[in-house]
Amino acid sequence: MGRKSVAVLDVRSTEVAIVVGEKGVNNTFVIKASKTEPYAGYGDGKFDNEQALAETLNRAVAAVEKTCGERVRTLYVGVPGEFSEVVAKGQEIGFSKKHKITEKDVSALLERGKEDLLSPEDDDGPDLTHFRFMRSASVIYTTSDNRRVVDPVGLTSTSLDGALSYFFCSDYFADTMENIFRDSKIELRFLPAEFAMATYLIPSQTRDEYALFLDSGKLSTTICVLLGNGALAQKTYWVGTEQIAFLIADRFGLPTDAAEALLLRANLYSKGNAGTSEFMFRGKAYEIDFNELSEVVKEGLDEICEALSGFLENCSGKEFDYKPLYVSGEGVTEIRGALEHMTRRIDRVCEQLVPNLPYFNKPSMSSRIALIDMAYEDNRKSGLLYRLTNGFGG
Repeated sequence: MGRKSVAVLDVRSTEVAIVVGEKGVNNTFVIKASKTEPYAGYGDGKFDNEQALAETLNRAVAAVEKTCGERVRTLYVGVPGEFSEVVAKGQEIGFSKKHKITEKDVSALLERGKEDLLSPEDDDGPDLTHFRFMRSASVIYTTSDNRRVVDPVGLTSTSLDGALSYFFCSDYFADTMENIFRDSKIELRFLPAEFAMATYLIPSQTRDEYALFLDSGKLSTTICVLLGNGALAQKTYWVGTEQIAFLIADRFGLPTDAAEALLLRANLYSKGNAGTSEFMFRGKAYEIDFNELSEVVKEGLDEICEALSGFLENCSGKEFDYKPLYVSGEGVTEIRGALEHMTRRIDRVCEQLVPNLPYFNKPSMSSRIALIDMAYEDNRKSGLLYRLTNGFGG
């Protein structure tokens, strides 16, 4: 793989995709190869069929390698919320005298926080026994004279405080992926998928005063609370559009695939919903009351809204008042009128976000583009020239 190209694995709840791309001019992206495959999915922290997943991923790698004409040697793997943990932590380091803060000092602060979290003596922290560290990020830094800054490098202080975020991947997920790619000798690097999406889609100035992000999938939904360049909390719920399709199938006596197709025909606030209409699917006609269909879809959306409302009540404060919920992913964004209904139910504006890029400006592309963006930056910062310029401790 070329030095400027990165390969990412996007693991969604019903499909996986391997994408090879690089950044172009003006923050655009050039996709050199892409292969998307359906698979059995996951639930309760486990993949439903590991053997089939391995076959699917190896087939996808072979496809993108054939398209690119070169081997994938490093693969950045997006870790979904189902398999990850986000921990917010305060950390401090002191200096013997006034000191000009360097990249090495910031790295030392982040490393000390990680060591404390992983220490067996840390009884007050979360149980991370079955997790491995992915990355850290900063919410805000504070110097000894109470200056609050996003980047403290170059400032003079006798101490440095950090409100920090740490991201962990479950051992099960990492071990499963490493077993799949062991024979192909591909190096894996794990990225927090929802954090990548949120920080790519939501402008930094918006995140300076809290931001709420929802990654809506087919089978699972993950909500994140962001502040600055970090995340304060994350929660995944087993609710999504597939569950709504099951409700439709049960109510109208449809096959599951027909119910999924019918869901995409729903328009929750259309004036044309009254009465019955014919719905054709694979040559068979069904008489559907579209007003009743809208009510069934709203029932399913209400389950998602109840989960979100519970999360927001547990962590909400005045700082969240009137903050919109930014939504992306291939789930509820595909249902016409869904975000309007959710806005009414959770009493908070729900606003769709997509990549601001031609050809990729769809919610279903958000995770892929965001992972390429994060992987590209990680790859750039691991290069020798960057490390020589910024110091190996940076």
